[in-house]
Amino acid sequence: MSDALLTTLAEGLKSGALAPYLGPEALLLAPDNQSLPIAPEALATFLSKRATVPSRIRRNPTAAAQYIENFRHRKTLKKLMLEAYATPAEPPELYRLLARLAPPLMVDTNYDSALPTVLGGDDWGQIQGVSRAEVRDSWYRCYGPDGATLPESALESRHTVLYKPLGSVQPEGNFIISDSDFVEVLTEIDIQTPIPTTVQERRSHCGFLFLGCRFRDQLSRSYARQVMKRSAGPHYAVLPEGELTKNELRFIREQGIRVVDQPLDQVVSGLSAVLA
Repeated sequence: MSDALLTTLAEGLKSGALAPYLGPEALLLAPDNQSLPIAPEALATFLSKRATVPSRIRRNPTAAAQYIENFRHRKTLKKLMLEAYATPAEPPELYRLLARLAPPLMVDTNYDSALPTVLGGDDWGQIQGVSRAEVRDSWYRCYGPDGATLPESALESRHTVLYKPLGSVQPEGNFIISDSDFVEVLTEIDIQTPIPTTVQERRSHCGFLFLGCRFRDQLSRSYARQVMKRSAGPHYAVLPEGELTKNELRFIREQGIRVVDQPLDQVVSGLSAVLA
């Protein structure tokens, strides 16, 4: 990665022209998190070990979750998800860097609560996607720094909004995880109903920098596509270009995403040095 590109990314994050979009590999930058069920495959294994599921779906977290929901009830699934994330994740240096920068919009697709723990002050709030199996009258809930629920209008004046589209273990254990959860969202997401109005407004002024994300499956591509929709751009993704699948390459071309072909930890080190 050239110095010019590194400077562009750093300045974009600092100014708010780039919104970070975080995936599992970003959280796994902290060595202590390696033993936690953060990656999709690890979460599927965790669920499958605690509830009997057919062998053919033991590596698929959404299918395993759906099986548990169907045969053991939604309450059992939620209990297992709370157990999966009972051990707090360690915020990696990337999260601390983002907390210092406090961009207007951040997107975190992980279920943990590490990023909120390092956001200082009270000039921020978060929005979490919720399961329609549990909350029938809304697609998302909004929270203040203390975990208290807020109307979405209360976030308009907050400097930073953290959007966790799949939910989070804290403060209320919201999880979009089963196949039926995703079907509900994807049925409406093309017309943007599940995307919070606050996110839609803030993205119109920025592009996205994907950190720790892969786009191997349709769900990850669909969410990224819909969150990016009608944003200002440009978009960047830190990815190993030589390892990308055909579907990932097609998605990246379609969305006009520029690939930063460098290990994520090196990119974070570079950003930290530029922004020191």
